[in-house]
Amino acid sequence: MGEQPSVGVVGAGAWGTALAKLLAEKGVPTRIWAREPEVVDGINTERENTVFLSGVRLPESLRADGDLGTVLGAAAVVVNAVPTQHIRSVYSDMDEAAAGGEVLVTVSKGIEVDSLQLPVDILRDTMPTLVETGVVALSGPSFAREVAAGHPTAVVAAGRREHAARVQSLFSNETFRVYTSEDIVSVELGGALKNVIAIAAGICDGLRFGHNTITAVITRGLAEISRLGVALGGDPLTFAGLSGMGDLVLTCTGGLSRNRMVGQEIGKGRKLTEVLDGMAQVAEGVRTVVAVRELAQRTGIEMPIVEQVYLTLYEDKDPMQVVRELMTRRLRKET
Repeated sequence: MGEQPSVGVVGAGAWGTALAKLLAEKGVPTRIWAREPEVVDGINTERENTVFLSGVRLPESLRADGDLGTVLGAAAVVVNAVPTQHIRSVYSDMDEAAAGGEVLVTVSKGIEVDSLQLPVDILRDTMPTLVETGVVALSGPSFAREVAAGHPTAVVAAGRREHAARVQSLFSNETFRVYTSEDIVSVELGGALKNVIAIAAGICDGLRFGHNTITAVITRGLAEISRLGVALGGDPLTFAGLSGMGDLVLTCTGGLSRNRMVGQEIGKGRKLTEVLDGMAQVAEGVRTVVAVRELAQRTGIEMPIVEQVYLTLYEDKDPMQVVRELMTRRLRKET
C-alpha cells in the first residue's frame, strides 16, 4: 500500500466523526474541523466527541481543529460533512485555502431551500477550484454510530470513474464496503429525499400503524423519489440501489434515524417546534421537504407523500387526516 493522502473532514457531527475515525484507524492522516470549541477540546484531550457521538473512543492519531483554513490547507482529500443548509456559509471565501486539494468528497444529504441545489452544486458555487479537480458523493444506508462500532456497512461513491475509484479505495476496509457509480445526481437525490419519506414513516409509527402501513410508505415513497429523480436527469436503476432503496429502508425503519424520530413525535401529537427544540443534531428532512415540494411543483411531478409531509410540518395538518387523504386518492395503476 502506498502512502495515504492527508484528509480533512469538515464537520464534526456524528457522521463526520465516524468517517474521520474510520480513516484514522486505517492509518490515513486525518484532521477534523469543528465549529464548537468543546468538540475540538473533547476530541483532542478526551478522545471522544461527547456532543455528537458520545461513548465512542477515537484514535489518538485523529486531531481536531477549530481553524477551517488550516484543515483545508493541509488536506489532499477534503470530506464535506456539513449539514446541507449550512454548506454555503461554512465554505464562503474558503476556495483559495483548499486550492491544493486533489478531490472533494461530500457526505451531506439534502437540498438547499433557497437555491434548490444539491450539495455538489452548492460546493461548485463555493469551492470551484477543488470541485474542478474532482468531486464525489458518498452515500448509502449508514448510521454513524454503527459505522463507528464497526458494523458491516455498504455505501456507494458517485462521480467520475477515476475519482469514485479513488474514494472507494480510500474508505473501504473489512467492515465498510464502497461501491462506485457515475450517477451522482441520483445518488445525491436518493440521500436527500429518503429523509422526507422517513418523516412520513415515522408519523405512521407515531399513529401506531403496523408493518403494512410502513411498507406502503417506503414503496410508494420510492416511486416518488424515482419520478423526480428521472425528471432531473437521474437513472431509475440507481434508485433501486444502496443510495436509493437501501438508504430509504434504513432511514424509515431504523431506531437511530433522526428523521423517523421527528415523524414519530409528530404522529404522537407534538408540534414541530417542540420536537426540534429537544434535538442536538439536525434532521435534514425537515428543511429538505420545503425544497423537494418546490422542485416537484416546478417540474410537474406528482409527489403526494412529500406534499402531505409538508402540510403536516408547516401547516399543522392533522396526521390522521393526512393518512385518510393518501388512502382515498384517485385509484390508479401502480406503474
